[in-house]
Amino acid sequence: MLLLSVPVGALFDFDLDYGNLKPVEMEITMKRGIILKPRVFITRKIPEDILTLIEEVCEVKVWPEEDTPIPRSVLEQEIREVDGLYCLLTETIDASLLDLGKNLKVVSNMAVGYNNIDIEAATQRNILVTNTPGVLTETTADLTFALLMMTARRMEESSQYLRQGHWKTWSPMLLAGQDIFGATLGIVGMGRIGEALVKRAKGFDMKIIYYNRTPKPELEESLGIEYRLLDELLQEADFVCILTPYTPETRNLIGKRELELMKPTSILINTARGGIVNEEDLYEALAQQQIYAAGLDVFDQEPLPTDHPLLTLTNCVALPHIGSATIKTRREMARLAAQNLLTYLQGQRPPHCVNPSVLTPKL
Repeated sequence: MLLLSVPVGALFDFDLDYGNLKPVEMEITMKRGIILKPRVFITRKIPEDILTLIEEVCEVKVWPEEDTPIPRSVLEQEIREVDGLYCLLTETIDASLLDLGKNLKVVSNMAVGYNNIDIEAATQRNILVTNTPGVLTETTADLTFALLMMTARRMEESSQYLRQGHWKTWSPMLLAGQDIFGATLGIVGMGRIGEALVKRAKGFDMKIIYYNRTPKPELEESLGIEYRLLDELLQEADFVCILTPYTPETRNLIGKRELELMKPTSILINTARGGIVNEEDLYEALAQQQIYAAGLDVFDQEPLPTDHPLLTLTNCVALPHIGSATIKTRREMARLAAQNLLTYLQGQRPPHCVNPSVLTPKL
């Protein structure tokens, strides 16, 4: 067994074309004069053409299921020998798992969020973490506004009313919901998806206010939106859309006190991360009709247990985390996750690094 230090980017014919990036020197193994490919484990079935791209460069093993998460015990075994891990938001990549990856250099997360990964632990072990932002912006904004409309107009409840044979006649207030046109939309977290949501809301002549950790006066001017403190936004908005990233600081950002500030006719929409909204407090607010309704695409525990109290409420619309679920967007996420993985294993800087401090100065 012979160890050589060579520019890995020169070993594989894979066109990534990210400018004048210099390959970093990485240790690779030669056995009997044959250069061994980097080893990669993929935690879920991905599109075949994306898998082929990775297989052209790497030695690949895949958990073959699409609808069944990989057992922790299998992941613990597979991570021991690999150079790269391609994972989903459903996998918990914590310090104890990273300790098993003695050769692990990169974790490529097929998601824009990365709260499933212990970033500090990865950084301490000099393991790069990457994600897939940007490609799901418009799709998630579509879903957010669709969920807003679905919740405001009681669409799920109305569909069940029809399917269960309750529709016998028309009556003036039957399944009446809340108006969207001309209402006030409050956005918590003005990032890419927030900006995209503004454009959709403008088509409904909505007044748009927002809260962000740092005000964005340039967007206020260009998009015609107004900044509010969080408490002010909650008191004023007819619809509150949660779009802020999940961090230790934003966990339980919306709880009992915040829900009590909202109007009894207001609607809460969360397509960001479940832990940002305290679900026990939300259940109480909905059950007591303290707020009108909620539309949720994300939950603190996913998959959500079928006996969860929120699922018993007719004024709670619940979706199984499908914010980015269009064929085009999911394929693009898979492709970008593969690019991130391969770029780094070839000694170049990936397009989207979560913890760039682990990169060598050459990158």
